[in-house]
Amino acid sequence: MSRLQTIAICLFCILSYGCGGVASVSGNDSTDNQTAAELDSLQAEHDITFDARLWADSIMDSMTLEEMAGQLVMPAVYADDRGSALRIVKEYVTDCHIGGIVLLKGDVRGARAIADTLRAMVEVPPFIAIDAEWGLAMRLEGTPGFPRNGRIALDVDETLLFDYGYEVARECRAVGINMVLGPVLDVLPPGRRSSGIGTRSFGSDAGRVARLGVAYAKGVESGGVLSVAKHFPGHGSADADSHKRMPVVAKTRDDLEAADLLPFREYIGNGLSAIMTGHLNVPALDEEGVPVTVSKKILDDYVRKELGFKGLIITDALNMAGAGGKSAADAIMAGADMVLAPSDTEREVASIADIVRSGQFPLSGLRDRVGRVLFYKFLIARERYGSGNIGDTYEAERICKLLR
Repeated sequence: MSRLQTIAICLFCILSYGCGGVASVSGNDSTDNQTAAELDSLQAEHDITFDARLWADSIMDSMTLEEMAGQLVMPAVYADDRGSALRIVKEYVTDCHIGGIVLLKGDVRGARAIADTLRAMVEVPPFIAIDAEWGLAMRLEGTPGFPRNGRIALDVDETLLFDYGYEVARECRAVGINMVLGPVLDVLPPGRRSSGIGTRSFGSDAGRVARLGVAYAKGVESGGVLSVAKHFPGHGSADADSHKRMPVVAKTRDDLEAADLLPFREYIGNGLSAIMTGHLNVPALDEEGVPVTVSKKILDDYVRKELGFKGLIITDALNMAGAGGKSAADAIMAGADMVLAPSDTEREVASIADIVRSGQFPLSGLRDRVGRVLFYKFLIARERYGSGNIGDTYEAERICKLLR
């Protein structure tokens, strides 16, 4: 289990020990020693959690309303080291107080330049995210390439997928990236490809999608990078590509639970960090016909309360047609913690601040969202980042051969 996973569940474990006490096992020194070691580990993680919460509260207390709103927005920028791209990043920081960025296509040098520029300008550690569904080569030139999820060998196991995720995390850290927008946990319908997903998915076997996707995510997080499982509650059976319009997932609740939701339940059950909402109309979960991204019934009632998810809820790109023109404020009020790639970043940050200022959304709700973002930033800020040189690719080559 990764440190990020351990921290996510450590408070529950500490409370369990505290309420019931530690059982005494006589005549077994090794068991006593093991129990003491476990308690020491739990206490250490508890201390990290306490420090993270304390830090988040102190940061929020010094922030303006607009600065808190900005923490919830991550615009997209090209991984480009030219002056124009870096100038855009600086404007996002100065004018919008952004919480991070999503890297689009480019190269390693550009990605590192964007990451370094952003980190140098902000006091709060930023998220630097990228789509790396089949490694950094999905977005960055000159990086190791891996096969798409739908083209990996049928006999691969969780150990290899863990190693794969760990290697991708190492490469991410080398260029300053700390969040992977993956794994894809969408389950395809048997016998056909889903519109907009296709070979991005691990396939139509929900159990296999869960096993491989969760193993990959564990590897990423063990490597010190946040994973973001997508596209909740499952784009696999959607009738369209959400880049072009809002699709409908016309499944019953039972059918969703048996297939589409299974990988997400496994991801959540393993204490992993974040999920991305799909711009999907899922009548079985919310009959109002709104995208999941802005559905309080799905994000708050189902994800938070029924599934018990404590991590980050992040939207898919708001500039996609499937979002239906909904605003960042709509998503935040519904239960999202962060929004990605809005069409107008400054306007969307203002929309979040405005709903608090007008009384539509309580300040306590905004602090809840920002506090969760800052908590994960505290954990990620403990990780070390490299010089921009991905370095020895032997491990990447080994994994790539085995995946095929």
